Amino acid sequence: MNNIVIEKFGGASINSAAAVKNVITILRQQNDRKRVIVVSAMGKTTNALEKVVNMWHTNKRFNIEEFERIKEYHKGIAEELFDTNTLVSVLQQLEDIFEQIKERIKTLNPLDYNFLYDNIVSYGERLSSTIISLYMNHVGLKHRFADAQNYIKTDNTFRAAQVDWKQTQKSIDKDFDYLFDGNDLILTQGFIGSTREGYTTTLGREGSDYSAAIFAYCLDADSLTIWKDVSGLMNADPKRMDNTVKLNIVPYKEAIELSYYGASIIHPKTIKPLENKSIPLYVRSFNNPELQGSIICHGEQVVPLVPNYIFKEKQTLLSVSTKDFSFIAEDNIANIFSILSKHGVKVNLIQNSALTFSVCFEHSEFVLQNLIDDLQQFYNVKYNNDLHLITIRHYTEDSIKEATKNSKILIEQKNRVTIQCLIKPETESA
Repeated sequence: MNNIVIEKFGGASINSAAAVKNVITILRQQNDRKRVIVVSAMGKTTNALEKVVNMWHTNKRFNIEEFERIKEYHKGIAEELFDTNTLVSVLQQLEDIFEQIKERIKTLNPLDYNFLYDNIVSYGERLSSTIISLYMNHVGLKHRFADAQNYIKTDNTFRAAQVDWKQTQKSIDKDFDYLFDGNDLILTQGFIGSTREGYTTTLGREGSDYSAAIFAYCLDADSLTIWKDVSGLMNADPKRMDNTVKLNIVPYKEAIELSYYGASIIHPKTIKPLENKSIPLYVRSFNNPELQGSIICHGEQVVPLVPNYIFKEKQTLLSVSTKDFSFIAEDNIANIFSILSKHGVKVNLIQNSALTFSVCFEHSEFVLQNLIDDLQQFYNVKYNNDLHLITIRHYTEDSIKEATKNSKILIEQKNRVTIQCLIKPETESA
């Protein structure tokens, strides 16, 4: 297959009826090639479903209040999209999905958090793709629907599943010629996949970008476009900093570095499959689709070359020392990392001394206490919450001062290209 493009629409691009209509307008303007459309959950649905999961996990109580909010949100979007004659059928299909969620969660072990999470949170993408597919039919936009779980095949690492590339390629090769037969548009979901046994898995938060890259790789696509609420890749989050600069060209390797350090515009695993097949990635604005945006492709240097800021909030700094005050040696470090891995902790920063080994990671109240309990069997453990991690690529002294002002720097690490500062923001006294 050739002359295929992949386009991914995230939660912000489909968070309302007006937003869904805008996506359809974008799709209608570009209909000269075969396209695979990958959609995320609508708006903040993933966060809302997490609240349902968390209450079941901690209290074995179904969070009916949050569930009803999710339900009303999706029904509200549907009511604005469909006419009276069609709406009854649409609402019934959505009701069937919500009943599945209620019945499904009652069958799941509340203590097996990761398995529980993937089974329930994955319904966000099922809801959004159902509404969008039905609306495409409603407005006469011809397409076929492909359930991502039938094609993205993974291992059993729930909440951060690893792709089985051989099985995924085989699944896509088997059906996509047929799906494209007499049809130029395929709609599917991001974020979700399934194991060989058919269990639902997810690819990690913001994994829809990665899903789109998987489809691009397996279909030898001409390009991947990710539609965002910004005009392209920016050198900082515009919500965090003034006077941000759009990056016009970003080499693959630089994009991998930025995503590794947590640039939220791209999922960390998205770039490598694209680089392997020289598939360009475009980042464009769904609010201003006429703008060119940014391109990630082969190259030597970012254009323009300016400091790039990455902010991570809600960070935990956890420090471990031996109970007999002996040195933190290789065997201790190996054991600590084994425990971190057991709890699915992704480490963002490491600092060690003779007696202490410290790691910084994103705070999770459900993971932290279990992690501490395991570590305390062998070590003394201290921790701090509510910290921020700032990473600056291509830093200058002025950029460091600007990013860390009004803050106390707890850890600073830098090389010739990158600096990372773990900070505690200063709060005004009462």
